[in-house]
Amino acid sequence: MSRVGKQPIKIPDGVTFKCDNSIVTITGPMGELTQKLLPEVTVKQENNLLIVERTGETKKHLSFHGLFRTLINNMVTGVFEGFRRELEIQGVGYTAELKGRNLLLNLGFSHQILLKPPDSITFELPSRTSMIVKGNSKQLVGEVAAKIRAFRPPEPYKGKGIRYVGEEVRRKVGKTSG
Repeated sequence: MSRVGKQPIKIPDGVTFKCDNSIVTITGPMGELTQKLLPEVTVKQENNLLIVERTGETKKHLSFHGLFRTLINNMVTGVFEGFRRELEIQGVGYTAELKGRNLLLNLGFSHQILLKPPDSITFELPSRTSMIVKGNSKQLVGEVAAKIRAFRPPEPYKGKGIRYVGEEVRRKVGKTSG
């Protein structure tokens, strides 16, 4: 029995659920998200709870049960509260700034990097060396944050680069003179 899959999903006030032809649509204050269901699972609504049920007892049915319950729960959380990922830049002269909705990064290359966000993603810059990626889709927020980090990942000798807030970078000892 899937322990994750059998937990009901609470729908907060202001969030609506609709299921048409195995396509789940969840709408809330932060936007609308859709997810296509596989035939192995079904979703039904009871009062303000969503219950994900499986149609069989095979290993495949069990794994999809927990997966789709988690995906739908993330959709409900995303349209109600949203998701955020915080990054910080370390290094002399490495900065970030906003140009409209776009993010302009100076990371020590011979050129600046201009990143255009997808429609549901927004950037916030509390300072020139920290940024916040916000949106209603957990997958998309993580994808954009990983793309930003990939421009200049933290290097192990001086620790320069872009990292997630709270990420620990393993430092290496440099050359020793002998």
